[in-house]
Amino acid sequence: MCGIAGIYSPTLSPADREAAVARMVQRQAHRGPDDRGYYSRGEITMGMCRLAIFDPANGRQPMTTPDGRFTIVFNGAIYNHRELRAGLEAKGWSFRTQCDTEVLLAAFAHHGPDCLPCLRGMFAFAIWDERERTFFAARDPLGIKPLYYARLPGAGLIFGSELSALLVSGYVSREIDPASAGEYLAWFSVPAPRTIYQGIANLPAGHCLAIDAQGTLRTRAWWKMPAPAQPSRVAGNYQEFIHGLRHQLEDTIHAHRVADVPVGAFLSGGMDSTAVVALMARAGGARLKTFSLVFGEAGYSEQASARLAAQACDTDHTEDLLTGARVAADLPQILASFDQPTGDGINTYYASQMARAGGVTVALSGLGGDELFGGYPSFRDLPRLQRCLPFWRKLPAGLRHSLVARLQGSNNTRARKLADFLSQARDLHELAALQRRVLPEGQRLALLAPEARRQAERLGPTHPMLDDFASELAGADPFQIISGWELRTYMTDTLLRDSDVFSMAHSLELRVPFVDRVLLEWLWPQPAWFKYDPRRTKAALADATADLVPAALRNRPKQGFSLPFAKWMLADLRPFLEETFSPGSLAACPWLDATEVANLWHRYTTQSDPRAWSRVWTVAMLVAFANRRQA
Repeated sequence: MCGIAGIYSPTLSPADREAAVARMVQRQAHRGPDDRGYYSRGEITMGMCRLAIFDPANGRQPMTTPDGRFTIVFNGAIYNHRELRAGLEAKGWSFRTQCDTEVLLAAFAHHGPDCLPCLRGMFAFAIWDERERTFFAARDPLGIKPLYYARLPGAGLIFGSELSALLVSGYVSREIDPASAGEYLAWFSVPAPRTIYQGIANLPAGHCLAIDAQGTLRTRAWWKMPAPAQPSRVAGNYQEFIHGLRHQLEDTIHAHRVADVPVGAFLSGGMDSTAVVALMARAGGARLKTFSLVFGEAGYSEQASARLAAQACDTDHTEDLLTGARVAADLPQILASFDQPTGDGINTYYASQMARAGGVTVALSGLGGDELFGGYPSFRDLPRLQRCLPFWRKLPAGLRHSLVARLQGSNNTRARKLADFLSQARDLHELAALQRRVLPEGQRLALLAPEARRQAERLGPTHPMLDDFASELAGADPFQIISGWELRTYMTDTLLRDSDVFSMAHSLELRVPFVDRVLLEWLWPQPAWFKYDPRRTKAALADATADLVPAALRNRPKQGFSLPFAKWMLADLRPFLEETFSPGSLAACPWLDATEVANLWHRYTTQSDPRAWSRVWTVAMLVAFANRRQA
């Protein structure tokens, strides 16, 4: 795991490029405390800081092929590097290290971009071709590892693993994009390819970028969701499916455990993390270290379930009590680790801190299980709404408008979200495209200043990738459509991005075995009723691990992992929020309507809708981010 950075520019001097890239690498030092390296030749300068996972002594970067043609900087892990290595050795490649970076470099040298579908792992990498004077970069299929870039004058490009790295280069603007601020208020995060900053792009998941010898830049998708109908890969019955699923789960756990450093796991006590831990423990090796956050507030902590799972799996278990007072004290450090505002992810910050302090360099997480096995309410609720839409559309327009207006005027968050569904959605894709909205559309527009509001109205209330994702999921069944939307939006743009930022803040490599291309491509064509039973939460995952996971955990209702923010925001976090929503603080946000934002906070303190906390916190994080002095 690393932080990578670079500048391609035919006009900047090597000295200017090298100084800027050195600043960029220094800014990302937390991502790779073990080593640093640089490469500069012709019109390219690249650098990296390394967290050594495979072959720590020899896997230095940037790495160049023996003939000097290709040079790579790489952030991530290729789990099947040993298998790929054997095939490349058979083609005559002679390896000098035991690390995955050299295998990736050799695979690209042999196959070019055609090597991408062969890679199993998480990655963002950039390669310079010295002979052809071309540049290539790519990101993994589901966006586990980030890659940000901006165009420079004279056909140039600057890239890095964090936005903050690009900012310290001195060659990009720090100006917040009002349109992106509006998008953030809708989705908890800024969907790719936008970022919060004007002129800086987020290379979408499963995409690659190339610059030819003439300086022309192009991006394209190299991976898309699998075809929905693949009869040859479908299990004949449920038992055959569960047998196959167990094999696939064991396979992905085996792949994600590969490392030359200590590996542990997050353990919340839910079905997803418990299944990961149980499968890891069954695979043998040294006693597994597991880590759980616990809370003093009743109804939030899953301490008992996590302890039961740890005991059943015989792990070396560590708990960390998280309080509102502690979060309040740590907020300056947490905000400093943001490279974009987010309304989520603080749990990952503390779990990663605990795991790193507990002696592991790599940790596995259960992230992705909800998206694959129907763990969210959307899998139940959206098909019901879809069935109601034809009847709703047959109602007289005046009646529909009256009902929507009544819902929009409600103080109930769920009612206002229903109003958005009824007023905007015509089919399941549009329902799914609205599902992850944070603020109801009327409230979001009211919070924006006039120019930002006009931009938001032009972009519309649905997800910016609606047409692209609907096309990609053409022919999919309802379960696949909802799963695909959850995978491609909330998981990629919020959960995975936050997991990367907050784990790397503590120099921890976080791996997500459910977010695995091989597992997804096997699971995708299986019948929906094999993967999802609305009467039993995560039934397929529970049945596939029935011999490993205690019945008390397999059969308990899904709780969902949530921090007690609804309580903390009116207690320990209140001074921070009072300051954040003060006139002086809001003055740093000219794209927000200061009066409406202040009213949002006032209503939260005087009304009793605990579900509203996430909306208020999301706005607070945007305001705090705008006020933060970038290092």
